[in-house]
Amino acid sequence: MHKAEAQVIAEKKSFDRAPHILVIDDTPEDVRSLLQVLRVQPWRLSVAHDSRQGYQRALALRPDLIVLDVRMPHMDGFTLCRLLREEPATQRVPVIFLTSAVTLDERIEGLSLGGVDYVSKPFEAEEVLARIRVHLQLIWRDEAIAVPAERTDTRDADQVVLHAAMRFIGQNLNELPSLAEIARKVGTHDKRLSAIFRERLGSTVFAYIREARLKYAQELLADSAVSVQDIADLVGFRSACNFTTAFRERVGVTPTQYRQRARGEPQDECG
Repeated sequence: MHKAEAQVIAEKKSFDRAPHILVIDDTPEDVRSLLQVLRVQPWRLSVAHDSRQGYQRALALRPDLIVLDVRMPHMDGFTLCRLLREEPATQRVPVIFLTSAVTLDERIEGLSLGGVDYVSKPFEAEEVLARIRVHLQLIWRDEAIAVPAERTDTRDADQVVLHAAMRFIGQNLNELPSLAEIARKVGTHDKRLSAIFRERLGSTVFAYIREARLKYAQELLADSAVSVQDIADLVGFRSACNFTTAFRERVGVTPTQYRQRARGEPQDECG
């Protein structure tokens, strides 16, 4: 093998091992300064100009880190992050939100979805670069001590949406939005989401929500001292009376009787 060929092969192997950064932003001028500093790093760089393109590239390229905008058309960055967290291939990829969506609620939502960092626009490119370096170092440290895992396959699109919706519902039982809004949060529309639940679970979305609420209520009754009224609020019932009626229809006893049974206490037959 000639020396020049060996050098080319070595450089390709080095490039293949280089960290891969995916930047997803629908406004190129907002991230131009960041892209300029990233291009001079010894890393691979990919760019997507909307969430749907970013989703496809994340699955195909399996980057080491994603820099993600929030306010994008058709599907916002929070929805995209929610879907990526349900994909085995991308669920552990660090996401740094880089966005003008900077209200407290938005920052909390981004971090709650698994974002490792949250940077406001306008930004200093060198600061974002420093944050990327920190998270890449954390990846390298974790990989150095981790047991090698088998390569994971991607889920089909409906399965990703289903799991994202189930997770969203479970995290927001006390105050769920409309069906259309739930669907939007997971990157789809209400008719498709309803069809996915029927096909995959044999249930409507509303039936699944009701079952999830009552299951969580059973856990709270058995494992906590929270009052029945407060449990009704926590699982999204408008009143303790409605909660008691639904619970008795589903479980066969009142919430109070269920708690007494779970704790081995004498049951109040009057409920």
